[in-house]
Amino acid sequence: MLLFYDFEVFSSDWLVVFKEITGDNEQETVIVNDKIALEAFHAEHKSKIWIGYNSRHYDQYILKAILCDFNPKKVSDWIINKGRAGWEFSSLFNKIPLNNYDVSLGKIDRGLKMLEGFMGNAVKESSVPFDIDRPLTEIELQEIINYCRYDVDQTMEIFLAENADGSKPRLDEFNAHMGLVKIASGSDPLQLHLISKTKPQLSALILGAERKQYKDEFDIDFPPTLRVEKYTRVLDWYSDPNNRKYKVDPENPKSANHNLETIISGVPHVFGWGGIHGATPKYNGKGFYLNIDVASYYPTLMIEYGLASRSIKNPVKFEEIYRKRLEYKRDKNPLQSPLKLVLNSTYGAMKDNYNALFDPLQNNKVCVYGQLFLLDLMERLEPHCQIIQSNTDGVLIKMPSDSNQDEWFYLIDDVCYEWEQRTRLTLEFEEFHRVFQKDVNAYLMVNDETKVKKSKNQYVKELSVLDYDLPIVKKALVAYMVYGVPVEETIGKCNELKEFQLLTKISNKYVAIYHGDTPLKEKCIRLFASKDPNDAGLTKLHTKTGNFAKVSNSPPHCFIWNDDVNGVKAPQKLDKQFYVDMAIKRLADFGVK
Repeated sequence: MLLFYDFEVFSSDWLVVFKEITGDNEQETVIVNDKIALEAFHAEHKSKIWIGYNSRHYDQYILKAILCDFNPKKVSDWIINKGRAGWEFSSLFNKIPLNNYDVSLGKIDRGLKMLEGFMGNAVKESSVPFDIDRPLTEIELQEIINYCRYDVDQTMEIFLAENADGSKPRLDEFNAHMGLVKIASGSDPLQLHLISKTKPQLSALILGAERKQYKDEFDIDFPPTLRVEKYTRVLDWYSDPNNRKYKVDPENPKSANHNLETIISGVPHVFGWGGIHGATPKYNGKGFYLNIDVASYYPTLMIEYGLASRSIKNPVKFEEIYRKRLEYKRDKNPLQSPLKLVLNSTYGAMKDNYNALFDPLQNNKVCVYGQLFLLDLMERLEPHCQIIQSNTDGVLIKMPSDSNQDEWFYLIDDVCYEWEQRTRLTLEFEEFHRVFQKDVNAYLMVNDETKVKKSKNQYVKELSVLDYDLPIVKKALVAYMVYGVPVEETIGKCNELKEFQLLTKISNKYVAIYHGDTPLKEKCIRLFASKDPNDAGLTKLHTKTGNFAKVSNSPPHCFIWNDDVNGVKAPQKLDKQFYVDMAIKRLADFGVK
């Protein structure tokens, strides 16, 4: 049923490697410059699910280009060099059936090579330039076949990658996607071709949305149940027609976001068109903290205040899915996961001009209502506690540090209850006793009794097999924050080389990475801090300016290890002090001195 594939394209050659998985069996097919063989393979396997990495944007269109008799190199350049979407090249592509599924998570990922590195595997690059302007030799073709085969193998490994807790993030993602396909198919037989659609596209289909154009993007209002009496300057900002724009300079896409920066409850806050953000910077403290989140915030706003997309033919459908998802969640039905995707993706889809759910006014109203209701809650809370942070769907507060904690809790509970009854929204509470906060996007909260923690940001978030960068520094920070273990102890005891890996990758803005004076052929490398003064540092050469810049987070001396690093012990020259210093510096960002 599953077929993994990857194309490589040159000026005069193309090739593809397929690996078909049936039960415990794996069968490989390699096709080089043979359209007839590719046609036959496609005809025989078109009912299967074709899985690739970035195949939604690239590989499927190379396949379709060859089958339509287009030059695959022209299509490749169209996508890579011109930055155009593959489907824009020709409408004939729509006539080629393909059940394509992309393992990539788009902008969330940093590319196949980075994921190979995170898993500790060899980060392999081809020595054959992809811009070579002649036919490849037999030796070069064989190298590219091996390179392509390796990428297919890595795609398969990413698809099945397992975290330490036994979860398989990309397989779970696939199963949820298949769940959406099943729901979208309704009572009909499984419409497998729908797997090629994105989650927001499937959500639009499930909700029965019909594409419409709207011209009222900023005709916002305020919810009738809102009570903002102190911080009315925020209401004034949203009421001012001059502020109804996303950028300071709407004509310049690179312009800064147009926001309101203000102080709420002694905490710097930002209001705008993307959600509320506020936090006491470089804060850490002990005490009794409550994290107060609004349950299923945006979907509930859409239901209670009629803010779902107006393109949904039957608005009740959204609420039906919401109720069904709660039922499935209670009964532990696996279909609750795809229904959650429908609910959560609808908000973003309302700003997607290519999605049938497109309705920017409703998106803006959900966002503004959400921010103002949290402002309302903070007004009610601030006389009784300290506001530490607010974010898109919640507020973190610290209770007074006296002996009447129960009394304070009941008071806070009463405030929250009144807010819930008035707004028709539900709050959830979680208790913490220690908070480390760099800013609103970087924090770790700890419950001293259960050691349950909530975290956000690359510095301290849970490590994943597919996001394993500077792991020893993250482990050292978390060990200190949760258990009080000095960072020197965590780092000093570790001798697994993989735990010290730093992955870096340059974009097309740069010609190459330089190790000292030596340019590297690889654009993605795994590096380690070195005590050996003969090991040079890293810089990158800018394509347009010709200037060199230091590679971010890289040490002054380093060695590169792009081979498989799993199970490799740290050599004597590994500079552990570099990682200790980095951990101490990052702790300072959280206010730890």
